[in-house]
Formats: sequence, C-alpha cells, structure tokens
Amino acid sequence: MRRLTKQVFTAAALVIAVLGLAACEASSREEESDRQQSGYDQLVAGQPAESMDYSPTRETINFWIETWSEPNKLSYVYLQNADGEMIGYYVLKGLPVSYCAMLTPNYEILDPTQGGVSVPAPGMDGAYYSGQQCDSYYGQDATTGAYIEYTAGMGINVLLYDKPLPRQDAQPLGPTSVGDVED
Repeated sequence: MRRLTKQVFTAAALVIAVLGLAACEASSREEESDRQQSGYDQLVAGQPAESMDYSPTRETINFWIETWSEPNKLSYVYLQNADGEMIGYYVLKGLPVSYCAMLTPNYEILDPTQGGVSVPAPGMDGAYYSGQQCDSYYGQDATTGAYIEYTAGMGINVLLYDKPLPRQDAQPLGPTSVGDVED
C-alpha cells in the first residue's frame, strides 16, 4: 500500500512539474513577444513611417504598362559579357519571357479542408518543372517568328530596350537585325 501511495504521489508531482514548466514556457514566450511588440511600438511612435503624396514607383509601373501593352511592340535584347563588351542582340516581337512565368499556378493545394498541402502541378504541356530556370528566357523573332532562347547570368548581362541602341558594334544573334525593322 505504501509503495502504491508513493507511486501516486510521484506521478502527481511529475504531472504538476510538467504543467508548471509548460506554463512557464508559454508565459516566457508571451513575455518575449510582448517585449518585441513594445519595442516596435516605441520605434513607430518615435519614427513613424512617412506618407507620400506622389509615388514614383507607381508612375514607373504605369510607364512599364504603357510601354509594353502595345500589341506586336518590338523589344531589343542586348547581351553583354562581364567585361562590358557587347556580345550581340535579338529583336523580338513582344517581351522576352522567363521560364518561371506561367499561365497557370505551378502548384495545387490538396485537400484544402484539412489545411491543404501544396504540391507541384503540371505545366501547360503536362510536364512538371523545377522552377529553377528563371534565368532562361524565350521569345519570338520579330520578322521570321523563329523561337529564340537565351540564358542570363554566368557572366552574361541582359539589357532590354523598347528602341534599338545606337551601337554599330552590336551584331544580331538571331535572324532579325535592327535594319530589318527600322521605319
């Protein structure tokens, strides 16, 4: 009987200790969270965010939309090596597109009623893509309609313009040259 009583008291003490530690842990987290929020509140009160009457960012985004919303607008893609030398250029119909751009989401949510799990979804061609080729671009040649693809990075810088550069040293890398499309 004494042994059973000792086991019951030991178990009860263990339960109380675990609950006590859990309570301390939760209050410690709350205390740290409160301290963090308090510090943030002090900083915001002492240094409030300024507001703007005008947004240059919005203006630039709108400029981009106005520039590229024209159907069949030509883009001039210049490739430059790491030393600043011009490798050449492409003339494309429309903007070049990154392999990371999709018309549909590259994921799907399984069983959203249970919190959902995000899994890869097939691309428009039925294949799955890693999403790791964001530095590869493709487009349509301006005069022939040929498919053109290039990769940025690895010492290659891409300069994109909506008008040709006045550079005589730049050579066409695709079928179309600046002279083929000048008005």
